[in-house]
Amino acid sequence: MGEPAVTRVLVVDDQDLIRAGLAAILRATPGFSSVLETADGETAVTMAAEHHPDVILMDIRLPGMNGITTTERILAQRTSPAPKIIVLTTFDTDEYVYGALRAGSCGFLLKDIPPDRLIAAISAIRSGDMLFAPSVTRRLIEAYAPRPGEAARRPESLHQLTVRETEVLRLVGKGLANDEIAHELYVSEATVKTHIHRTMHKLDLRSRAQAVVTAYETGLVVPGGAR
Repeated sequence: MGEPAVTRVLVVDDQDLIRAGLAAILRATPGFSSVLETADGETAVTMAAEHHPDVILMDIRLPGMNGITTTERILAQRTSPAPKIIVLTTFDTDEYVYGALRAGSCGFLLKDIPPDRLIAAISAIRSGDMLFAPSVTRRLIEAYAPRPGEAARRPESLHQLTVRETEVLRLVGKGLANDEIAHELYVSEATVKTHIHRTMHKLDLRSRAQAVVTAYETGLVVPGGAR
């Protein structure tokens, strides 16, 4: 067997105690080859380009350039593979978190998360999973997504999707996991994964969370609608 995968992490938080605490937890855990820190967004953009972290823990409410803009700029650099960005927040229903998910972050964590759950979350995000229960995702997005009648017309980019890809995106938006989508559509889970991969490539989406936001903002899923 080969060596276990190692993870490079960048911690971005202007609160020294929180940043140092998160970094100390990661440095004390096997499997993390590099843990870097910074207190501001501008430096985070530079460090992401220079050090190519696998995962970035991003404070959402940074002074100056906030976490949303910092996320956008880091992902716009188009490094390959792009880092997985996890938003750090104090509230699980935060307008800023919605903006960060829309910008392409993979999920969010509350700042008081226990150490074992922090490690598990980073492992999950590296594997391509979402960090939070669909119910939490849905509650957050429904709080800030456009209401019926407010959304703009469906963008031309959505017309690139096949009928089946559109249906899969709708079910992703409703919070269904891959196995649930497979059961709903009577296809294999591998087929679902293929549809999701193609959909995200066509729509230039960087995370499953961003796909959920897109499903709401394009009207495929209506806030308050039944699952």
